[in-house]
Amino acid sequence: MTPASLNNAPCAAAAAARVAHVFERHEIRFTIGGEPTFVPATPVGDEWQHAAIGPTKLAKARAVAARLRETSMPKAVEFFAPGKRYPGEVNPRWAIWLVQERHGGSLLPPLGDQGIVSTPALAMLRREVVKRLQVEDSWRRFSDGIENTGAALTANSQPEVWALLLDHADGRWLANGWPDDASRLTNTDGPAGLRLPLDRLSDDVPRRALVLERRGECLSVFLPPLLQDSFCELLTHIAAALRGAGIGMVEWQGVIPADEAGRWTTIGLTADPGVLEINLPACFSWHEYDHWLHAVTSAAATCGLRPWRESEHGFPEDTGGGSHLLWGGPTLSANPFFSRPGWVASILRYWQRHPALSYLFAGKFVGPHSQAPRADESGATHHDLEWAWRCLEALPPGQDHRHAINAAVRFLQTDVAANSHRSEICFDKFWTSDSPAGTAGLIEFRALASWPHAAWSSDVALLWSALAAWLLEHPCRQPVRHFGRTLHDRYLLPTPLWDDLATVLADLHGAGFRLDPQRYRSMWDWRFPTLLEFTDADAALTIRQASEAWPLIENAVGTSGATSRLVDTSLHRLECVATAPFRERFRIEVFGRPLPLACVPVQCLPPGMSLRSGTCWLAGLRYRRTSLVRSLHPGIPVNMPLVLEIISTTQRQAFVLSERSPVFEPCERRSFVPRSPCRPLAAGDLTCDLRMND
Repeated sequence: MTPASLNNAPCAAAAAARVAHVFERHEIRFTIGGEPTFVPATPVGDEWQHAAIGPTKLAKARAVAARLRETSMPKAVEFFAPGKRYPGEVNPRWAIWLVQERHGGSLLPPLGDQGIVSTPALAMLRREVVKRLQVEDSWRRFSDGIENTGAALTANSQPEVWALLLDHADGRWLANGWPDDASRLTNTDGPAGLRLPLDRLSDDVPRRALVLERRGECLSVFLPPLLQDSFCELLTHIAAALRGAGIGMVEWQGVIPADEAGRWTTIGLTADPGVLEINLPACFSWHEYDHWLHAVTSAAATCGLRPWRESEHGFPEDTGGGSHLLWGGPTLSANPFFSRPGWVASILRYWQRHPALSYLFAGKFVGPHSQAPRADESGATHHDLEWAWRCLEALPPGQDHRHAINAAVRFLQTDVAANSHRSEICFDKFWTSDSPAGTAGLIEFRALASWPHAAWSSDVALLWSALAAWLLEHPCRQPVRHFGRTLHDRYLLPTPLWDDLATVLADLHGAGFRLDPQRYRSMWDWRFPTLLEFTDADAALTIRQASEAWPLIENAVGTSGATSRLVDTSLHRLECVATAPFRERFRIEVFGRPLPLACVPVQCLPPGMSLRSGTCWLAGLRYRRTSLVRSLHPGIPVNMPLVLEIISTTQRQAFVLSERSPVFEPCERRSFVPRSPCRPLAAGDLTCDLRMND
């Protein structure tokens, strides 16, 4: 992929301007967020395979954060914060947040470069804090029984920890006293601010504390959870106290409040299984999103991270951590979805009718047991979906319907185990009050993989934005589409997926959103690599890697208590697509079994064939690539090396796909006992299964 082929500025700018015009005409302030993921070029260790935490990931995150502060966020304040906590995990994962004012200013005045913190300086800091906050001096020193290396800038020294119970109410600061038996940190890893014995406090005392932690000559300041205005006020007071005590360089820690007024530009770097996830700011335009996506990708590259990894079969693939998109508004009061439930229903209807939006831009693992199943893969009936969307369409526009929207969709946008976080279109951050981050007014699109170029990920965001704008003015009111078996038989194959996306692009083109199809064709080509190309005059056959819906084997509990979802990845799928002349003069055999090709109408054939509308001859081939200890059918033999022959009346050419090569290679002819043709699982299916016997 050459740089020239990634240059799409004129076309993208025109489409983005059209999107902005639609939203402006309807007085909508629409925001786009993103969560790209990155891995090292050589991802060594569990932390870059399946574990969230490991020995090198935090250092990588700090390096990327430092690079972003150098290049894109010079006034940002860096916070080391508790991240997500999942069932079975003892501690929350970590996160690093970079925060600056949206207009480019800093949350803090300059503190100087004095990095040495002595015991007298720390004592003066404590006095300055209570003086400026006008609260009682209730600092309590805490002892630490373990050597904690994850909290501060340096380790290998016993910390000096001081905590002040602090709250803000009715415009003033309040300090509470500690009980006598609260003087020791809990014996676990992490910042001291997360290890306080808050369970010893009485029910009438707020469980919030300002914590100072000195290790050697370095200081960490842990801020209590507060609302945004109180948080900023406390920062200002502490900064003044630091200057008064002659202390400059500190590590800021604590819980970052929600940006209730849309005042901040915030980037988060978080630990996720196998990857480093970077949370982009909420962007008010596609151009702003494109800027930040390129900025974080460039910073990550400087630190040895990239948004793709080498697969075991030799092809590049996504990181496995996804690159989710989030839609929302600048503030909750200005959220565009709360007052437009019909728009939400229109989006859900259109996405359900177009599997290309579910599968083409996702990773290699799709289907009901993946991390982002479609609503019609999760156990919800078509009647359930239709009734829910009709309920949304019946709500009067212009009123606040956040509760009604959440109630209508939250039990349908889930996976098969009713997990609302695992859904193609996820509403668990929309208005779910029983979740700490559930009331952000966000709609999250999770069936999106990371791409090797920031420009491609930006193209996906532009496509999504164009669909949002188009569906606002041209609501989709078509009923739920009953795919039946064709959903996984046909739409896990590359050519039907491209055909469906061509329909989506045509819909947008007719409404003035003229996206360049070749951009998405290049992404499709990368997503489904070519394994074999055969041509003979006007006869052509292309074999590509296809998707597979791997079945869930079990939910296994690891030694740490965390649950792992084990799936049977031994099954793989190929697509064979041929022109009519090939079908007339050639046939395909796999291990001596004829592979039947079916005539399929398409909008646009794959590259190397024809770009005109018409038909092609198509077959999917499902085979067992590996033998796993835990698999659905361990007694069925592996179909590797996979031997395929292309046969005409005058020639017979053999090709083999082996574990050593990612593509089919020519090989010597082999003799096979004549066998009956490969059979699909059901009559009318396009995909044949090699596990089916004669």
